Amino acid sequence: MESIKKYIAEVIGTFVLVLLGCGTAMLVGCDSANGGGYILTALAFGLVIVGMAYCIGNISGCHINPAVSLGVFLTGGMTLTDFIGYVVSQCVGAIAGAGMLKAIFSLGDVTDKTGGYGANGLANVNGSYGAGILVEILLTFIFVMTILGVTSKKANHGSFGGLIIGLTLTLVHIFGIGLTGTSVNPARSLGPALLAGGDALSDLWVFIVGPFVGAVLAAVIYKFLETANASTKPAAEKTAPVKVTPAAAKTPTHSKNNSNKKKKK
Repeated sequence: MESIKKYIAEVIGTFVLVLLGCGTAMLVGCDSANGGGYILTALAFGLVIVGMAYCIGNISGCHINPAVSLGVFLTGGMTLTDFIGYVVSQCVGAIAGAGMLKAIFSLGDVTDKTGGYGANGLANVNGSYGAGILVEILLTFIFVMTILGVTSKKANHGSFGGLIIGLTLTLVHIFGIGLTGTSVNPARSLGPALLAGGDALSDLWVFIVGPFVGAVLAAVIYKFLETANASTKPAAEKTAPVKVTPAAAKTPTHSKNNSNKKKKK
């Protein structure tokens, strides 16, 4: 039952991410001539993470991203069964979110300024698969490394974890929107691409492979750094304890002198 609750939470979280993140992009546009659209879209994605982190974070951890779940799985934070359940739930939520956007924009006859439900694409890198994958690997690496560090049980970031992660997602979007639209999340890319079709669907593999490779690199490197850091601590803490010798334990000289003076009196 607990696992079912986690999966439902992941469906809801990913649904909200696609609905509000991609929905904002559809409303404001993200072309190079509309710089304000970059910031608004980046903030929308980042703020969704902040909100969901404090909403469903205590239930599922608020991954709402298969790449994040992969990173957590590879660092021993979840079972294989839960990993599969999370990924399926996230994809369902993303598709549902994209479907809701289609319904809203169709019923309201609202113009989609992205032309494809906020789907990721390679147009801004001139159709280069290499550039697209490289961007997604790097951005996902940064994002997942941050998440692993913030959520590490060895760290103590308190209640600021959700805010830190949300701001990091905002940051990678500010850089990546003008290149690939910023995926760093295979589920987020899947939902809009299925509805948009065309190039968005044919290029979808880039936004699955790139984030997964970035997540693997982040997990491996973070695990190495964390282990190396832990192994150096004992050596630094092996300072010999100060022993209290009998001589050091005696009453200080000035105290003896004072007591002798009192006796003489």
